[in-house]
Amino acid sequence: MTNMTIHTTALPLVDPEASLAFWRDAIGFEVRSEVGQGEMRWITVGPVGKPDTCILLSPPFADPGITESERAAVSEMMAKGTYGWILLASDDVDADFARIQQHDVEVIQEPTDQPYGVRDCAFRDPAGSTVRLRQV
Repeated sequence: MTNMTIHTTALPLVDPEASLAFWRDAIGFEVRSEVGQGEMRWITVGPVGKPDTCILLSPPFADPGITESERAAVSEMMAKGTYGWILLASDDVDADFARIQQHDVEVIQEPTDQPYGVRDCAFRDPAGSTVRLRQV
């Protein structure tokens, strides 16, 4: 068996500046790269000191082959928060929640002890993706 890991996952990007404010300023990730301009930007972010773990924030409609009905479906899912999501881990969910909510973020769930044995909280990023933060 090889040593295989997850390097990059993708989430949609609608407003690059708002996404930078969320991922860099509120979450505390470092910006690894930015390519493109205007609203057609691809931004890679990740946890400080962990260069092998990345999130690629990318425009969901950049593919020229996307149809209008697909665009409408994706837009609707993003508005409902059902298009993209990610689960992050923290060694202190309560402290991270307190720090993150000091920024202009949409809180979905305050830190809660779940009946299945984890403590977590949740936010929405500027593109509507659910960002859950779990205690480890």
